[in-house]
Amino acid sequence: MLSGFNHLTLAVTDVPRSVSFYHDLLRLQLDATWDNGAYLSLPGLWLCLSLDPLRSTAPAVDYTHYAFTVDAADFTPLVEHLRAAGVQEWRDNRSEGASFYFLDPDGHKLEVHVGDLASRLQACRAQPYAGMKFYPPR
Repeated sequence: MLSGFNHLTLAVTDVPRSVSFYHDLLRLQLDATWDNGAYLSLPGLWLCLSLDPLRSTAPAVDYTHYAFTVDAADFTPLVEHLRAAGVQEWRDNRSEGASFYFLDPDGHKLEVHVGDLASRLQACRAQPYAGMKFYPPR
């Protein structure tokens, strides 16, 4: 039986540049580096950056993205910090809770979001998506 999410590995084209982005700009804990990768973390997240020269830095055309939680009080200063650093935005917020959508240096789609699953489900109960069904907890 699964007990949780273990880790996320992102293919990157320049390890030092990506370490700088995730550690210096986003403030993830830097845990280890080696020639072809790095381990960083946040509470509940183990992030591996792995050198992959075949990685295209063009953003994927689909909606797949990785969202990080941010406290409401920290949202605006963080967005201002990211914009001042010149990150590229890839989408406007269209959902419940404050969100900012941006790209990392390798075109991975990221989001910082105020809220959690409980707040999203509450908003969806008030205005459900087409065909939405809700299920009881197990």
